[in-house]
Amino acid sequence: MPLAEVVRSGFVEGIHRGSVAVLDAAGAPVAGAGDVASPIFPRSSNKPMQAIGMLRAGLPLTEPADVALVSASHAGEEFHVERVTALLRGAGLTEEALHCPPDLPVGEAAREAVLRAGGGPTRTRMNCSGKHTGMLLTCLAAGWPLDGYWRPEHPLQQRLAAAIEEFTGETAAAVGVDGCGAPVLAVSLTGLARAYLRLVSAEPGTVERTVADAMRAYPELVGGTQADDTRLMRGVPGLLAKVGAEGVVAAAVPGIGAVALKIDDGAGRARMPVLVAALRRLGVEAPVLAEYAELPLLGGGLPVGAIRPLW
Repeated sequence: MPLAEVVRSGFVEGIHRGSVAVLDAAGAPVAGAGDVASPIFPRSSNKPMQAIGMLRAGLPLTEPADVALVSASHAGEEFHVERVTALLRGAGLTEEALHCPPDLPVGEAAREAVLRAGGGPTRTRMNCSGKHTGMLLTCLAAGWPLDGYWRPEHPLQQRLAAAIEEFTGETAAAVGVDGCGAPVLAVSLTGLARAYLRLVSAEPGTVERTVADAMRAYPELVGGTQADDTRLMRGVPGLLAKVGAEGVVAAAVPGIGAVALKIDDGAGRARMPVLVAALRRLGVEAPVLAEYAELPLLGGGLPVGAIRPLW
């Protein structure tokens, strides 16, 4: 279904299609578009549930900031790298133990700074290094082998898959390989929204609430100083949000509801205007939402149009 249009100089030059599920505080669907029942790969939007699985399996983290980092798709900024490195060092590991591939920071300025300083891609700079570090630490705590910790049949990944299925309320329709090399499970957008609602609605002291609270308390560790989900969590009280690759994002606000969406062509540029439209259908409003309601298009360095929601 068409969810957003690309308008340049008053001319519609493109359409982004996709699907979006909107649930109320009780978990009942109140709005939606497209196919919200068929499975999709949520990609990194699955990370909060994976973090729950790690903590349940014995991940020995007591600092909320570290829990947020394990749930993150961080930007590879220096404070991210330093915290990942400290966790590895504390466990007697080096970045060579990480299965995620070497990478540069996400932001252009940060990438250029690394290269100017003579640096290059490293595993700790890869946006999933926090999750992979958590996986390694969980294996050490549980007495599981580090070798092959990323494989679907490994005891760690079995526990993480069980957590995703529990919180989405669905059996995974497929298991794939995510960009970082770890498994990714396919569930529906409705299931994904349901999972986020359960996290923000959980009782204090539960593992799921621990993950949700950590992410909301340290959003810069979840994304980065300029990340979309970071800015949303800073700008909307109580909101939990996590983006995923290929145009996915999920968000929930306690006592209000949850949203999960995917842009079919994977364009990340369309997901925030559509997310804002969905959150507004739940009655959520904040200045930061106005900033994301439309994405400006430039011509000659000046605004000449926008990507705006159709739904």
